[in-house]
Amino acid sequence: MTPLLLKALHLIFMVTWFAALFYLPRLYVYHAMSEDEISKERFKIMERKLFYGIMMPGGVLTLVFGIWMLVDFAWALYGRMGWLHVKLTLIALMIGYHIWCGKLMLDFKHDRNRHSHVWYRWFNEVPVIFLVGIIMLSVLRPF
Repeated sequence: MTPLLLKALHLIFMVTWFAALFYLPRLYVYHAMSEDEISKERFKIMERKLFYGIMMPGGVLTLVFGIWMLVDFAWALYGRMGWLHVKLTLIALMIGYHIWCGKLMLDFKHDRNRHSHVWYRWFNEVPVIFLVGIIMLSVLRPF
């Protein structure tokens, strides 16, 4: 596979992953605010479908194509690319955030939510930090 095709596929699935990372916590905001059982059950279905149908495939395929590019094209230069070390650290933290989102989804599924809608509004802002950091590092390569 050509380097540009790999990069294109990596970016396509990264956009998919981030769309879900932005939307799932927003669903949690509304779920935490809901009071009737019909709404709560509807949010559970939406959250599950978003997490397993979009967020997981987007995240996995982003990582597959990113690792592929790293192995094929960047690994030889890895030791001299400080920006890439920081980017990979942010990605590791983002994977942790993704897993945390899954745990929160399961808490809602089992009616064990412990957070307010305000907490979820703040939680919803975390992917912005990852997105800005990862894109700035990838484009500017500052180190």
